[in-house]
Amino acid sequence: MRRVLLLLVWLPLAVLAQINTDRVMMMGRNALYYEDYVLSIQRFNMVISAKPYLSEPFFFRGLAKFYLEDFTGAEQDCTESLQRNPYVSNGYQLRGICRVNQKNYEGAIQDYHKVIDMEPKNKVCWHNLVLCHFELQQYTQADSALDRMLRYWPKDAELFTMKAQVSIAQGDTVRGLALVDSALVINPYDGHALTMRSIISLSRGEYEQAEAELDKAILQRPRFTANFINRALARFHLNNLRGAMADYDQALEIDPRNYLGHFNRGLLRAQVGDDNRAIEDFDYVLSVEPDNMIALYNRALLLEQTGDLNGAIRDISAVIDEYPEFWVGYQQRAAIRRRLGDTYGAERDEFKVLKARMDKRAGIESSSPKKTRKKSDRNIDDYASIVEDDDNEPEREYASAYRGRVQDRKVESQPQPLYVLSLHRLQSPTSRFIPFYQTLEKLNTQLQATKSSAVSTVCLTNLEPQLPETEMKLHFDAISELNHQIERTSKPTAQLYFTRALHEYHVRDFEAALTDLDRAAALLEQKHTTVEREPLLALIPFMSAQLRCRLLDAQSADSDDANLTTRLGYARALDDLKRALELAPDFAYAWYDLGGIHMILHNYGEARQAYSRALNLEPRFPDAYYNRGLAAIHDGQLQLGLSDLSQAGEYGLFQAYNLIKRYSKEK
Repeated sequence: MRRVLLLLVWLPLAVLAQINTDRVMMMGRNALYYEDYVLSIQRFNMVISAKPYLSEPFFFRGLAKFYLEDFTGAEQDCTESLQRNPYVSNGYQLRGICRVNQKNYEGAIQDYHKVIDMEPKNKVCWHNLVLCHFELQQYTQADSALDRMLRYWPKDAELFTMKAQVSIAQGDTVRGLALVDSALVINPYDGHALTMRSIISLSRGEYEQAEAELDKAILQRPRFTANFINRALARFHLNNLRGAMADYDQALEIDPRNYLGHFNRGLLRAQVGDDNRAIEDFDYVLSVEPDNMIALYNRALLLEQTGDLNGAIRDISAVIDEYPEFWVGYQQRAAIRRRLGDTYGAERDEFKVLKARMDKRAGIESSSPKKTRKKSDRNIDDYASIVEDDDNEPEREYASAYRGRVQDRKVESQPQPLYVLSLHRLQSPTSRFIPFYQTLEKLNTQLQATKSSAVSTVCLTNLEPQLPETEMKLHFDAISELNHQIERTSKPTAQLYFTRALHEYHVRDFEAALTDLDRAAALLEQKHTTVEREPLLALIPFMSAQLRCRLLDAQSADSDDANLTTRLGYARALDDLKRALELAPDFAYAWYDLGGIHMILHNYGEARQAYSRALNLEPRFPDAYYNRGLAAIHDGQLQLGLSDLSQAGEYGLFQAYNLIKRYSKEK
């Protein structure tokens, strides 16, 4: 593919103009939707080379770069797109989030104002505009923007919470607390508001109230690490050390790299005598911050407890080199040296401490370590203090319309994907279920008999791997070979068109693949064959439905709602599947996909019936149990749904247990 693109660069503009840019553009968007970002960039490059005056390919190439976290390149492409058409708000919106990721908040503010001028009720841009002002400490502008948002969305609890953050940042805790309470009146289950309420309680030393508020916040946001860290702090102040330890364990299960979790859990483990595991926590802290002398001294104390005296001396000596007047360290090292028989070294350390006392410079007896300290506080005398974050504020999360596929957004639980015909299959690491269909095996036998290098084994799967560039090139080469074969023969076969459609599917040229399937179907109709003699009869409409769904997914990626055109497209896919089932009523995977499309259209009763037909044919089909369970739950049949989810988990779809736990609370 790379060679093809390099050749295109040298083609005359007259030849480039002949390229069907609309089709290439659609192929690029298809690849973008299915997260083949490198392939999509290549497609958009082709369009840009042919028609450099278009704004759209620059925008979508920038979007692909954004997904690859090339924020600089994405910003440049957005600028190119806007120079060609400055009246498209998406370009400003994408460039704004790219600038945010580069901490160019002033530039992002300019972009968000452009969008708001065009779309006054664009909530995402208003939200990010406020956060940009907040990052620049422009609290007056942030508060003013929130006031304007409240005119549009007066019942949005999150806006009151954001206003509370602005007030607290300005030092007005009383107003901040009142705003949080207003948010909780609108939505008592607002996790952000509950988190902020608990932070205010912690700052006031109201630890019992903070713990109760964090209990509620954790119910709403069970995967938010900071809530567990904060509740551990509240429990520590309430002398509930076991509860604090459990919270640190939970926080580190969610975020294994959390600094505060490791440091504070290490201190608590040391207090309860779990020295070896405490050393593991401080080892992690030191791997992140090798110059953290407080963590190093704590590890030294633990190494002494576990008998590694030389290691303890090594760590304490490093701390003393950094803090030459850390007299407690000298005393500890002297005691260890005596245990090792180094009397001379011990006496030198003890003499330094004695001399410091005589000079009234040590003040060992009068020192009283704090119960807690801030993360940035590096006073070595507070080595045993629990650590608090310097700025214990709720996180500021920028909103973006560009977070991957539309079906991955704003959805609590998704059905398992549709099954497709593919030349590549990714085996599930947990499920032992291997899809098998006798008619497909007959087709593979026929294809292998052709002995063509463009032929591969066709499989059924709903887990397709991400293809590297080398694999993509093989598909392009296969398409080229099949083009020559079709051109050379006066009577191309249905198998040739079907095989080319498979390769076109993998390079995301769905429309070309549909055209080839139509040609293959027309040839089969001329032969008046039956499904027993021709395996392709049922597989062609099955794959047509697969391609229509892929096209619809990519085309509707910018919208959360299925419009009329989209619903008509799914209706055509349903017709294709029904045609396949007329020809092959034993095709379990066609029944499964029929149920999947009904799920997309929220026809849960029809979906359950289709999944039941699939399970009659394949009784150990975990995906069908999983999806039938979801359909039952959405249809109000909770107990039936939980039973099916349990069966899916038994057959290897372990994510079913997470749904069982979630939905069981609704009983």
